[in-house]
Amino acid sequence: MGAPTWAALSGKPVSTEVWSDVHEVPHVRIGQAADLVVVAPATADLMAKATHGIADDLLTNTLLTARCPVVFAPAMHTEMWEHAATRSNVATLRERGVLVIEPAEGRLTGKDTGKGRLPEPTEILDLCREVLARGAVAPDLAGRHVVVSAGGTREYLDPVRFLGNRSSGLQGYALARAAAARGAEVTLIAANVSLPDPAGVKVVRVETTAQLRQEVVASAASADAVVMAAAPADFRPVSVSDAKIKKAADGSAPSIVLTQNPDILHEISTDRARPGTVIVGFAAETGDDTGSVLDLARTKLARKGCDLLVVNDVSGGAVFGSPDNEAVILGADGAAVEVPRGSKGALAHVIWDEVISRLQD
Repeated sequence: MGAPTWAALSGKPVSTEVWSDVHEVPHVRIGQAADLVVVAPATADLMAKATHGIADDLLTNTLLTARCPVVFAPAMHTEMWEHAATRSNVATLRERGVLVIEPAEGRLTGKDTGKGRLPEPTEILDLCREVLARGAVAPDLAGRHVVVSAGGTREYLDPVRFLGNRSSGLQGYALARAAAARGAEVTLIAANVSLPDPAGVKVVRVETTAQLRQEVVASAASADAVVMAAAPADFRPVSVSDAKIKKAADGSAPSIVLTQNPDILHEISTDRARPGTVIVGFAAETGDDTGSVLDLARTKLARKGCDLLVVNDVSGGAVFGSPDNEAVILGADGAAVEVPRGSKGALAHVIWDEVISRLQD
């Protein structure tokens, strides 16, 4: 795709040369005027030049003059991405405040597959929106590893039916996307979610609560923060039928015996593999005769042992599948932050603000 095509599609002039329109000083003007610089794809060569301050074309000149957030979306063969020189360059760029997102895994050029694929353009765009919405230059989660769970687990009764819940995974994905936009290394553990992978995020897919527990415990060992936005099933069948359970001829209902699933949030909160890890839970509450939504949530916060609990009043089911959310974030230190109704992306950033204030150096 050449410059004329870009100009036609965007309706904007396209600059490619340092020495064209010299009177406008394009190598300085573009960087000074930018709200965000996005390099996609960012090659190994380009990142090496940016690391060492080489300015031999319009793009590298612009990178030196820009004072706004800069996002690199790398794309290259796996061997190039994993080379020591590239790893060193990426680390240096991140230390300087550049947001270098992780490449995706998949088909590369030729017949190769592996890590190094450019994330989907729509996901890069979503990430850039997150960066612009923050309005901050430096990624404040750079150098941190965070784990986010999303979606709802399934506990199978037979090959067809399962026990589950209404969690869509939207809030968990918003949390993962927001953390990536703030520079974190993000592991997203997704339980039965049908959403595209966020750009720059490692996605691990699970189905059952046992699988979710295994992945969360393993990932939490190296995490600075764990946010349990997933909704694990509280119970599972004692036994799973190998064949579809049939209707009885006399119309009687089958007897299904349930047992309680492990409490993942309580486990990782009370037995922390890494001291100082900030752990966040979610509570979907409706309130009952024993107490209000917040009363029940405070009891749950103490019982679970986590640092923060994000409380949703789900009376009427308004939260499930909706792009919007409202919550109260309770802290084990007694803090309470009310977040008015807004996008789940906005709530995600408030949650990360609370996490960051509790992270240890």
